[in-house]
Amino acid sequence: MANAALQPVIARAASALERGQAATTIELLAPLLRTPSALTKDDELSVRVMLAESYLLQGDLAQAGTVLGRSPDTLRETVPPVLHSNLWRLHGRVAFARGEQSRAIALHNRALKQAEIAHDSRAIGLAHFYLGQCYRQVGDMAIVREHIAEAAAALHAAGDKRHLAMVHSLSAVMLAQTGRYDEANAALRQAERMASILQADDVLATVYGNQANVALIRHRYEQALALADRAVNLHEGLGQGPGLSVALATLGQICVRVGNLDRADTVLHRALDVRSAMQFHETTGAVYDTLAQMSLMRGDYENAAEYLQQAAEAYGAYGRNTSRWYEWSLRVISARLATRRGKPDEALAIADEIAKSTNAPPAETIEAELIAAEALLAADRVDEAEHRLTQVESRLDPRTTPGAWGEFLRLRGDLRARQTRTTEAYHDIAQSSSVFELVGERYQAAVSQMALARLAAKAGARSTADRHYQHAAQVFQALGATRDLEQVQAAMAATQPPGTGEYVGSPADADDALVRRLVDAAVLPDLLARELAATLLEAVNADVAAVFAELPGGDVRLIAFSGTDLETARTVARQALQGGTHGTSAIIVEAIGREPDGARHAVLVTPRPLGHPQVRRVRMMAAVARQGFDLCGVRDRPTIAVDATTERPLEPLLPGFLCASAAMTRVVDQIQRLQGNDLTVLITGESGTGKELIARAIHVGSSRNAATFLPYNCTTTTRELADSQLFGHRRGSFTGAVSDQPGLIRTAAGGTLFLDEIGDLPLDVQPKLLRFLEQGEIMPVGENRPQPVDVRVLAATNADLEQRVAEGKFREDLYYRLSVIRIHVPPLRQRREEIPHLATYFLRDASERLGKPNMQLGSDVLDLFAQYWWPGNVRQLRNELQRAVAMAPVGGTIAPEHLSADLTAPAPAANGPSRVSLRGGQTLASVVDDIERDLIRDMLSRHRGNISETARSLGLTRRGLYLKLRRLGLENASDVITK
Repeated sequence: MANAALQPVIARAASALERGQAATTIELLAPLLRTPSALTKDDELSVRVMLAESYLLQGDLAQAGTVLGRSPDTLRETVPPVLHSNLWRLHGRVAFARGEQSRAIALHNRALKQAEIAHDSRAIGLAHFYLGQCYRQVGDMAIVREHIAEAAAALHAAGDKRHLAMVHSLSAVMLAQTGRYDEANAALRQAERMASILQADDVLATVYGNQANVALIRHRYEQALALADRAVNLHEGLGQGPGLSVALATLGQICVRVGNLDRADTVLHRALDVRSAMQFHETTGAVYDTLAQMSLMRGDYENAAEYLQQAAEAYGAYGRNTSRWYEWSLRVISARLATRRGKPDEALAIADEIAKSTNAPPAETIEAELIAAEALLAADRVDEAEHRLTQVESRLDPRTTPGAWGEFLRLRGDLRARQTRTTEAYHDIAQSSSVFELVGERYQAAVSQMALARLAAKAGARSTADRHYQHAAQVFQALGATRDLEQVQAAMAATQPPGTGEYVGSPADADDALVRRLVDAAVLPDLLARELAATLLEAVNADVAAVFAELPGGDVRLIAFSGTDLETARTVARQALQGGTHGTSAIIVEAIGREPDGARHAVLVTPRPLGHPQVRRVRMMAAVARQGFDLCGVRDRPTIAVDATTERPLEPLLPGFLCASAAMTRVVDQIQRLQGNDLTVLITGESGTGKELIARAIHVGSSRNAATFLPYNCTTTTRELADSQLFGHRRGSFTGAVSDQPGLIRTAAGGTLFLDEIGDLPLDVQPKLLRFLEQGEIMPVGENRPQPVDVRVLAATNADLEQRVAEGKFREDLYYRLSVIRIHVPPLRQRREEIPHLATYFLRDASERLGKPNMQLGSDVLDLFAQYWWPGNVRQLRNELQRAVAMAPVGGTIAPEHLSADLTAPAPAANGPSRVSLRGGQTLASVVDDIERDLIRDMLSRHRGNISETARSLGLTRRGLYLKLRRLGLENASDVITK
């Protein structure tokens, strides 16, 4: 800034923009462009970038394009690469908002190129993130995953929590679209946490909207409704940006699913009113998509077809300029419309096209399979429908998609009715109604009630049919589902034909049907409770049936009930605990296991005492339900899954554990595969590569993460001390043993013991360690009996253990026992792509610890970092940056003069070690020793024999360097000064 007085203004604007407060940012920065003489050219361009981002947040596409001005390649002035990258990125975002995806990708690639030239982690991360967004619209999910993984690593290094939250949110959308709902929710919780810390309400609102969509896909409508309302409220607080219309469209879709069509109509039309130029087509298409579903529900097929056409046009001929995910939603609705219009062949053709596609999302594929089965039943192709339902059943998970399970049950009931298996059909359809009521889909529950009524009417059970018809009619009338209501009214008014005489409900010999119904319901504990209450009511013609939990204070928590209202059911449950009666009726209670808050019971109110066969039936059903609840409990236990195709994680395994290279991705993959087991792991790699960090990551990802992680360096002590320190001793067992000592192994009981530099463990101690690893027991010094200890051992070394075994310095049996799993950590020179991100992270860390904010890395320094061969690896890089921050002025830029002489002086191995070859009589070990000896001599000479400086530059400890000097015969060298 030419005018230092403007710097606080820029800082306040940047802070407001980070929290998504676009109006505040514009208010602060717009006046600056009216007095361009107060700004340098670079500062003016920076202000334009921030203003363009603010206008995009508000959905003002025209103003964003205007403030950006001409393309960056027309600038005559030399612009810093970071600023150049930001300009290309904002032009790419404008192109993206206009639906010009190919151009947007090209512009973002230019932004990425400039960011990489600048070695700027934040700019690299932002370019990757917005490239991911572009490719998501194109539909190439593999490329999207690559870009968001790169973005996450870079943004973690830069500490950009705002865009990290957006990365997690985008990742969650992709996971949800591929059916990985639990992972999607985990990513969204992480995004929510980051956005909440920043108080970035715009990002938080987007996260809530995505959480609502995941809940909607999983048919958790109450949760989805609350989240969507929260998203709308946050967007309204920020003003009418593009996010508001998207949130309203989501809210409208949820209202349709729960049957609140009046509110849905209001919300959806408001979404059309507040659309902005950004996401215009996508929002419009989503709204018309939902309006088509509403019209289909109401039986207005002409309007439904018209809305589908409008949605297709808005999406751009099935996703030309928007995400192809929407294409599948339109096709599913089109297939349902064809079914409702009595065109099963057309519906089957559309459904087959969706089901056979490899690109369709899992949820839409399942829907298509169910529509195909419905069309086949409508065409009276019963055998084909049965085959289709059998195939889709194996792919259904009622816990994640209960709505699809409810539809499957209704279709299977229809199939069984056509096969004259009336009792089974009745139970299937009744359970489908319970499922829909459980998830809050009133319309679908009413459709199932109408199917039950038709089945009962066909069997001649007029009273049962009327009860179901009346229930369906009430819902259809409330929803305005006119066609369905007319069908119900016509059926109720029609003269009832003679019944078939087949049973519906629960006849005396239908125990097997009752058991199957309860077993099917055991996929969800809430559904099982509902079904138990309903089937008990039917099985013994009871007046009331309820399932409840007995709370510690003597009160009850009602879980499910049938045949009565909520208050009466609660009263009956309390009377059951007190051993009383309900008026003149008898109360029967059966224990059915435990809930987390108390014992679980089923209670029945019957007008007369039950006979022995009925009592037997009730107890049989209670036993089946008890086993079902137990099964639900087992399913709900968290398990650690090991996936053979583990993706690169977006969150670091530990703070500072950055993964931005193929080499480290393989290491992370190995660590993740170790989750869930207690195997011994040997971590190898040069000094300073981060072996202890790898060990801590393994510990954190294990079942022992709540217990101790205890590191021990095997080079620090003699044989006698090592024995005592590891295995402990009894008081008086040797001179100086004045008290009992448990030793490190017993101290780490239940946790993890990390043995660093295991190759330096004294040879005499190695047999005791081997015995512990094999038997899980130790013999402390002075003890007569072995003591069992449960500890996991992780070991690390920078030595060649195979060579040490050959030289007789390390036990072969211990070597093989330690090497159950080996993880090699590559040196920094083999993962140079991580250097900018690591440097950014260490710079932030050092700046915070030393109280020097706003420090920056000069591009010439990053060039030096990229060329240096880093013999001390990551530790050396961290130490370099700590030194540089300490030497540089507050708020300044790290320059080459702030670095140590090692990096700035021409290094003998600047391009890596020189090529060597074995001469006569030499071994690999002797050649390595020669190289180490020459390098240490050179470093000692540079640092004038100063041990501390030499060890620091080599990435070693003072003791580590002394050990090498002793091993290489340099401890008496004349150029060694013990400082």
